[in-house]
Amino acid sequence: MWGANCDSWSEWQKHTSRHGFVTPSSILASRPALVQFPLHLSSDKRLQTLERMIYIACAMLNQQRFYIENFGCQMNVHDSEMLAALLQSHEWVQVSDYHEADVIILNTCSVREKAEQKVFSRFGVLKDQKVERPHVRFILAGCMAKAWGIKLLRRLPYLDLIIGPGMLAKIPEYLQYPSRRYPVVDTNEPESVFSLAPEMIANPQHHSAWVTIMEGCDNFCSYCVVPYVRGRERSRDGHEIAAEIVNLTRRGVREITLLGQNVNSYAGLPGGFPALLRKIHEIDGLMRIRFTTSHPKDMSDELVQTISELPKLCEYLHFPVQSGSTSILRKMRRGYTRDNYLNRIDTIRRLIPDVALSSDFIVGFPGESEQDHQDSVSLIESVGYDNIFIFNYCVRSGTRAADYPDDVPLQVKTKRLEDLLQRQRRIVMARNQEKIGMIVEVLVDGPAKRGVSLWTGRTRQNRVVNFSGTAAEGVLCSVLIESASPNCLYGRIV
Repeated sequence: MWGANCDSWSEWQKHTSRHGFVTPSSILASRPALVQFPLHLSSDKRLQTLERMIYIACAMLNQQRFYIENFGCQMNVHDSEMLAALLQSHEWVQVSDYHEADVIILNTCSVREKAEQKVFSRFGVLKDQKVERPHVRFILAGCMAKAWGIKLLRRLPYLDLIIGPGMLAKIPEYLQYPSRRYPVVDTNEPESVFSLAPEMIANPQHHSAWVTIMEGCDNFCSYCVVPYVRGRERSRDGHEIAAEIVNLTRRGVREITLLGQNVNSYAGLPGGFPALLRKIHEIDGLMRIRFTTSHPKDMSDELVQTISELPKLCEYLHFPVQSGSTSILRKMRRGYTRDNYLNRIDTIRRLIPDVALSSDFIVGFPGESEQDHQDSVSLIESVGYDNIFIFNYCVRSGTRAADYPDDVPLQVKTKRLEDLLQRQRRIVMARNQEKIGMIVEVLVDGPAKRGVSLWTGRTRQNRVVNFSGTAAEGVLCSVLIESASPNCLYGRIV
């Protein structure tokens, strides 16, 4: 009854050792008489039951392997980490080469068109695996799954599972069953934040870790798909978050970054985000706390004051403005003006003098004039950011801005983007040169990728430092800065 032309368990074992990996489909194809059992079920039920039994046996004999490739933001990376831990808890083995995998998962991003095109291109390479190894299953997960849904099958007809970011925890459940004739699409709205019990979290391989505290967004900026693909705001319980961080610190994590589309809106504890920061600050063994991302309209005086009072909170703030023009900010539905934003910057710098600021800018938003662009230029020069991320505007289906005429030519967008980048490079170079001769605190990440006998790490202000001397990953060092480039500081341990 064992299939593959084998009449006993021992014969099947010999068959698997002789021919390598055996799949349920190959067994059923070679021995259809298996559907004669068990007798008390209908023929369809017998087949389903038998498929399930054979699939479990195959999993035991040929430990199932999965491969994950990530596209997108920090939260996507962390989602992939948690998904890997979840699959491993179900006895799956993670591999680094997709040629060895039985399941290939791409965790995707849909915020910008370029991210989606990368996914389509990647599947163009991966699809040959279906021909060479028909048992392989393809899963497209994440924001792109939610944005496209079943329409993905028009371009990627070989997908087995399309699953949104809020449903990732169900992937092990779907993988319990053999490949279906038709793909499964699960893009339901999530009711909670994807997280794992502390004891299930994979052993950290680093001294830094990400912790999701909330997901979703209620702001509905006119250009942004996040509320549509990540859903409305949902916050994790503060005690659950603290338990996860305690677990991480016991295993060597010294720095955590709290993640959320808008952490300022966190509502999982009375007192909101400031209360959560104070609770986490009390955890022993934790050296540094960071968070991202903050929406300027929700940055309260109380939150700024809290950051200034807690020594473990790093003096670094990602504060995305998107445009320096009030008229464009209004069309973007950002909820603040240029003056509102600059007033927030003044408060932050008054209460946190050593703060480093980064931001996001969109160039070429519909209706953006040359004067609007110059408003962004002047804002960059006025604030003096330590880092900025700049993107050309691209139309995202389903957003309010998709109805606006995309009337800024690509060559103009590209020119304006390069203009902002060049100005920012000069600002960053000047800021980094100011650090020469200073001694800064660095949390060591490990050996530097370039340079013999050099270490690399980050300051509290999130600046990268390459340095010489005796160090170890996860320890704090005092480093004298001796030179600088636009992207890095250089020095030696003192």
